[in-house]
Amino acid sequence: MKTAFTDVSETQKTLTIEIPPDVVDAEIERVARGYTKRARLPGFRPGKVPQTLIRQRFKDEILHDVMHGLIPRAVEAALQERGLEPVETPNIKDVELTEGHPLKFTAAFETVPPFDPGDLSSLTVRQSSTRVTDEAVDEVLQRLRERAAKYETVEGRPIAAGDTVAAQLDRTGPDGRVDHHDEVSVQLGAPGNPPGFDAHLIGLNAGESATFTVHLPDDYGSELAGTDQTYAIAVQGIRRRVLPDLDDEFAKDVGAFESLPALRDRIRADLEEEARDNARRQVRADLLRQLAERVTFELPASLIEREMDRRLEELARQLTAQHVDPQQAGIDWAQFREAQREPARGAVAGALVLDEIARRERLTVGPEDVDTEIERFAARAGRTPAALRAQLEKEGGLSRLHAGLRREKAVDLALSRAKMISEPAKDTGDL
Repeated sequence: MKTAFTDVSETQKTLTIEIPPDVVDAEIERVARGYTKRARLPGFRPGKVPQTLIRQRFKDEILHDVMHGLIPRAVEAALQERGLEPVETPNIKDVELTEGHPLKFTAAFETVPPFDPGDLSSLTVRQSSTRVTDEAVDEVLQRLRERAAKYETVEGRPIAAGDTVAAQLDRTGPDGRVDHHDEVSVQLGAPGNPPGFDAHLIGLNAGESATFTVHLPDDYGSELAGTDQTYAIAVQGIRRRVLPDLDDEFAKDVGAFESLPALRDRIRADLEEEARDNARRQVRADLLRQLAERVTFELPASLIEREMDRRLEELARQLTAQHVDPQQAGIDWAQFREAQREPARGAVAGALVLDEIARRERLTVGPEDVDTEIERFAARAGRTPAALRAQLEKEGGLSRLHAGLRREKAVDLALSRAKMISEPAKDTGDL
């Protein structure tokens, strides 16, 4: 077998391969004999069809089978001989196959060139503080109070700031068209209220009406910007938002907490866990960004395209999980996919460095590691480990799981050697 290697670029390669005529003819003979045994032609008993007729009748099918039998083996042998590892299955083109002649073709593929991930001890990552302040706990408590707020009917006084008004409302624009609402709820102080609108309601009593004009500024943020809008409102009722007291009874209403201090302790613990998760994610992202910067060669285009597709599919899965039809979500999918190109480059570069670290450090993933990860995923998804494993085996996901675990070990190794800098504490309260 003759091979010619062409170094198109750092990552793009081609192999031109020529398989000798005797090997080709022997394969044609072998395949043709198989057709002779299976062929059913009128006038001939099974297995007795002359091979010359078989070769004439099934020429295209025989040559097709010969190509699919010889080409993969030849490509694999040529790659092994030169120590090349494609990032995906080579693209076969320019195939020439005729009986009595060599089988010629070209295999185009991409590889990752050898590179040094550098000294891991020179990495510096910053870790955010996970300390939770009393103010952060208070913020969460306040949000819980607001969620538990109740509305009480107000009697014996006019509308005041903070009230919620039930009303009949007409809005008339410069063109005279009326936008009518029989029942509308207006909360004074709400950010969506037109500028100056609330001031005209304050002081009105239930059963009273008012008509007023509000000029909407040019930067109002809607098609009404820069226009005068006339509002006619008839107040039907007034309600006041009442927050519950922060006491033990409130804690019991929120959940299974015996007292307010117990609720505060739970909030603090949740905030601390959230802060630790955020800190771990930030440290990991910082590490991967620095590792990705150490890749100086042109990344294989196929890996970038594959990562872009993965991100596209992930968004579609998230929408489906939220019971949103991805086709009806109003997303420009081509634009979204292209917007992922640069993030995909970073992700691919980081993954390549992690793979190289794992290779150099001889990091391995054992069956027990895979079992533990499957159990963890299964518990989160509410499935049995056996069912999840069967699905992964069917979809070819075990190899991806294995590769992901190996990369996580590389992350742990890099973090163990990197210099860690702790940042000052920041308030957090995002429950």
